[in-house]
Amino acid sequence: MTIDIPSVLDGNRLALSRVLSQIENDTPAGQQALAELFTHTGNAHLIGVTGAPGTGKSSLVNQIAAHYRHSPEDGSPKKVAIVAVDPSSPFSGGAVLGDRIRMKDLTGDPGVFIRSMASRGSLGGLAKTTAGLVQAFDAAGFEIILIETVGAGQAEVEIARLAHTTLVIEAPGLGDDIQAIKAGILEIADILVVNKADRPGIDQTERALKNMLQLAHPGRRVFQHYGKPIKQNNYEDEPVWLPPIQRTIATEGKGVPELIGLIANHKAHLTNTGDLARRERARLTAELDLRIEEALVARWQDSLSDGKYSQILAQVIAREISPQQAVQKLLGLEEE
Repeated sequence: MTIDIPSVLDGNRLALSRVLSQIENDTPAGQQALAELFTHTGNAHLIGVTGAPGTGKSSLVNQIAAHYRHSPEDGSPKKVAIVAVDPSSPFSGGAVLGDRIRMKDLTGDPGVFIRSMASRGSLGGLAKTTAGLVQAFDAAGFEIILIETVGAGQAEVEIARLAHTTLVIEAPGLGDDIQAIKAGILEIADILVVNKADRPGIDQTERALKNMLQLAHPGRRVFQHYGKPIKQNNYEDEPVWLPPIQRTIATEGKGVPELIGLIANHKAHLTNTGDLARRERARLTAELDLRIEEALVARWQDSLSDGKYSQILAQVIAREISPQQAVQKLLGLEEE
């Protein structure tokens, strides 16, 4: 399939839709399109929105997008893209892709592009090809890209690698407050949003988050890759960003202008301290290593003689050899 790259760069919605489908399906055409589009990326502000189910992420994303379209701080409406990742069923493989139902207010706005995608079994709250879709939107001239994660809760730290600004959404009355501190969900927050602030218990929730934030947030973002931190330059003298807490009522739009102001402040902080470039370097390092890993595994599989993998797998299943011994045999490090 031929991809019309100039039309994508001009923001043609039909051409963009087609290239997004190719990227999401990881086809050769999609990979080629990404290669051609990549040099045109790096201009959009990527905003990740994550949190447990029921916190109102989709409703809040709807309000944030509407604000950038109708009430931007600089008076110039922004082109906004929304990537909403829905969980795939582990049984049928299907996904509802229902986030856009809560974003009906944005329907018909030519400056907004909503793309729902299934996680397809990927962990971490994002699909494998989410970064590719974000790059395509960036190249197509979208200035703000909102990435809404699955909503699984504690496993969604991958959004911190992709987004420049990560919003972690909480809400009162959703259970044990200590859940938020587990597995780094608070550590990835650049801004904490307590949505549904009209509910009982809002003061208790905000107080608990403030207390936990002092323990959970390291002050400096150190990205982990394959269990090791990615090395970064020394920047001990630079100011530390302390995640603020903002109350919102997404269904009424309350607190959203203040939230947009905090996002702008965080973007300015990233730019002034050079942290934006460091985060981008860490993200691209992780993506490059992942691509290398996939290519090497594919090349190794092609080099295996027919039936060798199945034969050794059968030995593992029969408990004749251990998985560790199987790896040694497959890599040719052990005599058969």
